[in-house]
Amino acid sequence: MSNIVFCKKLNKELEGLDFAPMPNAKGDEILANYSKQAWKQWQDHQTRLINEKELSLMNPEHRKYLLEQMDKFLTNEDFDQAEGFKE
Repeated sequence: MSNIVFCKKLNKELEGLDFAPMPNAKGDEILANYSKQAWKQWQDHQTRLINEKELSLMNPEHRKYLLEQMDKFLTNEDFDQAEGFKE
């Protein structure tokens, strides 16, 4: 049986993640409040940001930036876009 959550990003009940995407309280929050669909949208956006802005996950400042952008993305605040990407 799939896990159903009320997704705060998409404002509707959807299938939730199978496990927390990170091993901390933030991961537990994402597991409880966001859907697989919203998480996939974030992963796609994160990939565009990493590629366009040439970010390195080895760089602590880049990781901090991505976490800030993730929070903004998931809570529907204004978040950075990859300048060269058109939907």
